Amino acid sequence: MSAPSQFADTFLQEAAEQLALTEKIILELEANPREIEVINRLFRVFHTIKGSGAMFGFDAVAGFTHHVETLLENVRSSKVAVTKDLVDVVLASKDHITLLLQGTDSAPATEEAQLVARLDALLPGSPTVQTKSPASDSAPVAQQTAARSYRICFRPEPGIMARGADPATLLADLRKLGPCEIKANTDAVTPLEQFTPDFCGFSWEIILSTELGVNAIKDVFIFVEEESLISIEPLDTSSTAPPAASAGIGKPSDAPAKQAKVEQPITVPNGKEGARKAAAFEESVRVPAQRLDRLVNLVGELVINQSRLRQIADRLNEPSLAAPSEDLERLVGELRDIVLGIRMMPIGGTFSRFKRMVRDLSAELGKEIDLVTHGEETELDKTVIDHLGDPLVHLIRNAIDHGISTPEERLQEGKPRCGTLRLAARYEGANVIISIEDDGRGLDREAIRAKAIEKNLISADKQLSESELFNLILVPGFSTAKTVTSVSGRGVGMDVVKRQIDALRGTVEISSQRGQGTCVALTLPLTLAIIDGLLVEVNQEQFIVPMSSVRENVELSAAQRAASNGRNLLAVRGELVPYLRLRDIFDIRGAEQNLERVVIVNLGGHRIGLVVDKVIGSRQTVIQSLGRFYKNIEVCSGATIMGDGRVALILDLPGLLHHTGQQVF
Repeated sequence: MSAPSQFADTFLQEAAEQLALTEKIILELEANPREIEVINRLFRVFHTIKGSGAMFGFDAVAGFTHHVETLLENVRSSKVAVTKDLVDVVLASKDHITLLLQGTDSAPATEEAQLVARLDALLPGSPTVQTKSPASDSAPVAQQTAARSYRICFRPEPGIMARGADPATLLADLRKLGPCEIKANTDAVTPLEQFTPDFCGFSWEIILSTELGVNAIKDVFIFVEEESLISIEPLDTSSTAPPAASAGIGKPSDAPAKQAKVEQPITVPNGKEGARKAAAFEESVRVPAQRLDRLVNLVGELVINQSRLRQIADRLNEPSLAAPSEDLERLVGELRDIVLGIRMMPIGGTFSRFKRMVRDLSAELGKEIDLVTHGEETELDKTVIDHLGDPLVHLIRNAIDHGISTPEERLQEGKPRCGTLRLAARYEGANVIISIEDDGRGLDREAIRAKAIEKNLISADKQLSESELFNLILVPGFSTAKTVTSVSGRGVGMDVVKRQIDALRGTVEISSQRGQGTCVALTLPLTLAIIDGLLVEVNQEQFIVPMSSVRENVELSAAQRAASNGRNLLAVRGELVPYLRLRDIFDIRGAEQNLERVVIVNLGGHRIGLVVDKVIGSRQTVIQSLGRFYKNIEVCSGATIMGDGRVALILDLPGLLHHTGQQVF
């Protein structure tokens, strides 16, 4: 019988997290094949997937995972070595389990049979298996094969049954390991008039004799070990000590015990007490992303209305209204920060996805590449992270295919056989910079220039800076590859990166040194929900300029405009800065000001001015979508509602420059 849909959905979410963890652990094991703790972690992940799958009716998942678990148990007991073949088959098994969980038909039975055969071929007794030498000093210690007795003390947390776990099932699993005596302690059982079915007052002491070792016993309690008190004490083989008296379970004097934060009440005042105690163990709550997005939108509306209320209070100049308005502003600000903080996620999860890709792709291309990551703890808005996967895939594939040479070529170049690909993240003001850097060939300036001339992107006599030249590879269809491979060469990668990063209000910066390597830096905002901006005005029309790009603002007089002879250039401390007039771009009517303001922003490492009538000041504004009818407007990334009810457009600086079609650099 299948589990209810809500439980099945929870299992699928948790299984997806476990499988992502599996990939990380198996690659860690490949780098450290003798780390017994890594082996144990990998085994526990598959054991959890198998047990939960069987519990929730995913029998196909449980049945196949059993084969993987069997192989890993032999690795854990030092009967099978960690080899490349083993790593390959476990990774392939992880992919197959993913397909099974998705309910897809793309995983035929023949493929599963082949994987099972590959798993079985690595088991002891198979002619192809590689076993570990018992004499190896660095190999993990093998489990005991002779029967041994253990004293097990098990006191579950009182609300264990409210969470769906059944202690009786755990005791039955212990009996499967070997002969055992079980004695229950009932001192904490509640009186009949206070009895509730979701409260467990029992504890047990078990004497178990098994040949499977202590790890097999621990695996029985794998789902309840965090909340329960469990101790496992090996007994001397000559010991005939009976189970402890039922007066209570004491912690064995020499045995390590797993103690959790658990209360042990003798009585329960009412039926809700067990549920409350179970809830005390929850450290996190799963919330659908749609609810979180809705919460962010509501907080955005609250920020807008709070701003309107503040303006009304300022206009009325009523002291009795000022204090509540200030308190509300403070509370809304705290609520906004908390809600946005909930959506912030470390980027390490995204980084870890690429270790498998680098391993497989480098093997396919006959290269040796080490992926090094830094700044995994750097946090970004979940929306940004969700849209970051494809650009990073393109950049990493390009670095592997175009940037890093084969081991033989690298040796001829005087470099180590193994290339290095660095993936790093760091904070810079209100932005996060993600860099993808390789120590490969670097970009060929002459090849890029020749291809650009061939495609009529530039004239033969056009002089470009290094930055402008490198930016040409972001043009759709641009590729210097001489041959098209399964990895790259079609010219459809870097333009995708540019387009998607622009959609995230980010920028792409490329630097390279021939023969030394290439670095692509992506500058991204921390969040897409709220923006720190500079509010400017042109004839009572208001605009928001992203504050992260603003460098300074200066004055522009009518005399300076006349002296430029029609060229939109302004001298700022000896440097000529090109500028764009928002009045002209948005066709705003009205008399021009004799003294205008120029907001100078940084765009792609260059300074550009935006001419406006007034600079009002900084604002933290909630970004609202313009709607699907205006989705193709490139000069604005969104809009916000000001405190007085007016709408202010949020300028998209790269789109604004592209729209003007001016060569300002």
